[in-house]
Amino acid sequence: MQDPEVINILKKDLNFSDQSIEKLKDFTKLVLKENKNHNLIAKSTENQIWSRHVLDSAQLVKFVDFSCKSLADLGTGAGFPGLVIEIFNKNKAFHVKLYEKSPVKRKFLMRTIKDLSLNAEVLGDIRDEKIDADIIICRAFKKLDNIIQVSREIAKKPHKLIILKGQNAQEEINKSFKNKKYPYKLEKSMTNINSKIVLINIS
Repeated sequence: MQDPEVINILKKDLNFSDQSIEKLKDFTKLVLKENKNHNLIAKSTENQIWSRHVLDSAQLVKFVDFSCKSLADLGTGAGFPGLVIEIFNKNKAFHVKLYEKSPVKRKFLMRTIKDLSLNAEVLGDIRDEKIDADIIICRAFKKLDNIIQVSREIAKKPHKLIILKGQNAQEEINKSFKNKKYPYKLEKSMTNINSKIVLINIS
């Protein structure tokens, strides 16, 4: 998928504004520039940053309730998907919290938030922090059972989990729900026919 095609999808299917698109362009430039020195994203995906990282993250806006107070992105890395969601967000009262254990990536995130004037906060490793958010999202973070354990033990209740997963999503759900079941839905990914978006309500 070429960059102009992705931008067209962002505008038409996901309602990103022209202003948001410009910020996304600035954001991708910052990621690619920093990637020369530090491994924020896999070098092999640099040429597909718009489809592999931006659109993959952006599709989550369909499932985020922006009237909530806050969203936590666990293991955000270079800010995918958290910063993409914040760039889309139009509600000034909605707050994005980025959890990242790498000091190098945290430094990059703080600089990017300042440069792009975003309403987001950078925090450290989830084991050292309190997770106080209505929505928890993650992409390429941990196995589903680990994410559910984290959200049960250190996150406030109730909250919604939005997780990007590969083709084994249903298997991971079955394994995770052996002891306790939660209401969930599987949605198709816009970027990969085999991938799924897992939506779980934790109460």
